[in-house]
Amino acid sequence: MKQLHIKVLVGLFLAAGVLAWGGARLWDALGTLPGVPVAAPVVLALIAAVLAYTAFSLRSRLRAQRERRPGAKGVDPLVAARAVVFGQASALVASLVAGLYGGVGVFLLTTGLDVAPRRDQAIYAGLSVLAGAAVVAAAIFLERVCKLPEDDGNGNGDGGADARV
Repeated sequence: MKQLHIKVLVGLFLAAGVLAWGGARLWDALGTLPGVPVAAPVVLALIAAVLAYTAFSLRSRLRAQRERRPGAKGVDPLVAARAVVFGQASALVASLVAGLYGGVGVFLLTTGLDVAPRRDQAIYAGLSVLAGAAVVAAAIFLERVCKLPEDDGNGNGDGGADARV
């Protein structure tokens, strides 16, 4: 499984942002721009919370397993792999969605915020970008938690730099 690269996520964010900004300009010129839903930042924040909870839960279980604590509940490698895949998919989608809302937010900022509904839409778009960044941060943290230790040449560690639990 390949590791997430920040460059890919930033590139996806910027490309989506530029396309959304251009689309918002065109849409506003032809009619009324659709609004940014209030639920967008809420849903992204919930996904970030689920990812963070999963990462902290797996981290404590893996730590207990490594320290060989009595009664420690182990982590099934398939569960860890599924968590990493969920985190990576969430990070990719969140960077795309945050880019879309970021582009719309930039458009709203450049056209003026003198009308209350546009100001509210710009706030929702900004909160969506922040929540998307939280999803990406939580996904990267989850990926780090599930990463296997490096092999030191003595048979300690089960994989290389790209190996996962």
